[in-house]
Amino acid sequence: MSISHHALTELIGFLAEYWTSGLEVLILSSLIYYCYLYLRKTQGARIVIWLALLFVILTFLSQVLDLPVLNWLLRSISVFLAIALVVIFQPELRRALNDLGIHYLFTSALQRREVIEELTEIIFDLSTKNFGALIALEGNISLRSILESGVAIDGILSKELIVTIFHPKTILHDGGVIIHGDHILGASCIFPLSQRDDLDRTIGLRHRAALGLSEESDAIILIVSEETGQVSICHGGVLERNVSEEHFQKRLSQLMIRNDDVSLTTPQLERKTSLTSTGGGSLVSDYAKSLPHTKTTQDKA
Repeated sequence: MSISHHALTELIGFLAEYWTSGLEVLILSSLIYYCYLYLRKTQGARIVIWLALLFVILTFLSQVLDLPVLNWLLRSISVFLAIALVVIFQPELRRALNDLGIHYLFTSALQRREVIEELTEIIFDLSTKNFGALIALEGNISLRSILESGVAIDGILSKELIVTIFHPKTILHDGGVIIHGDHILGASCIFPLSQRDDLDRTIGLRHRAALGLSEESDAIILIVSEETGQVSICHGGVLERNVSEEHFQKRLSQLMIRNDDVSLTTPQLERKTSLTSTGGGSLVSDYAKSLPHTKTTQDKA
C-alpha cells in the first residue's frame, strides 16, 4: 500500500514539475498536424514535406555527429528558405488566412445544410430555365490550377449570381464555376475532360468535364443539361443522371456532411448507376431509364 502511495506521490510531483513541457508538446503537435492537413491540399505538398524532413534529418545529424560546417550552413540558409517558402506558397497562405477569417475551419453541419438547401434551389431553378450549368464543390484537394484557367470572383454564394453567370447571354456561361464552402471562387473555368473510351454517346462535354474533374480530385460536380434541363451529380468517377430534387438533396447531404442517416450509400449509388469508378457500361442511370419520356440527346458544351 505504501509503495502505491509513494508511486502516486512521485507521479503527481512529476506532473507538477513537467506539465508545461507536456502542454508545449501538445500545442506543437497540433500545429504541425493541422499544417500538414492544409499543406496536403496544395499541389506542392510533397515538395514541402520532403524539404522539411530533409532539413530535420540534416539538423539532427549535424548535432549528433558534431558537424560544425553543416550546422552553420543549415542555420544560414534557414532564414532564406523560410522566405522562399513564403513567396512560393503566398497564395496558399493568403487562402488559409482568408479561410480562418470567414470561419471555414469551424463550419457547422447546420451551415452546410443551409448551403445544400441553397444549392438545391439554385440547381433546380437553372433546370427550370434550361440554363446549362457546371458547378464544382471543392473538397480537400485544391482546385487552384483549375481556378487559374477561369475568372476569379470570390463572391458569396447566391442564386442571383449563379443564374447570372450561367445565363446564355453572359460571357462567363461557358466553363465551370468553382465553389468552396459558401463562396464562389471563380467562373468560366476549364475542367479536364474524361479520357474514358466506354462513355455513352449521349454524354455531352459538360458531363465529360465533370467526370474528368471527379477522376482527378475529390470535388463534387453538379451538372444541369442545357437541352433537357436534367440534373446530374458526379463524384469519385461515378455519375448519376436525371436525379429528382429530393434525391439530389439527400445525395448532396451525404457527400457534404457524411450523415449516416442518409439512406443512399455509395455502393447503392453504384448499383443504381451503370457506370462505376472502375469503368464499364453506359452512363444512363436506372433512374433515367425508368422515365418514359426522358430525352437522351447530347448535352451541349
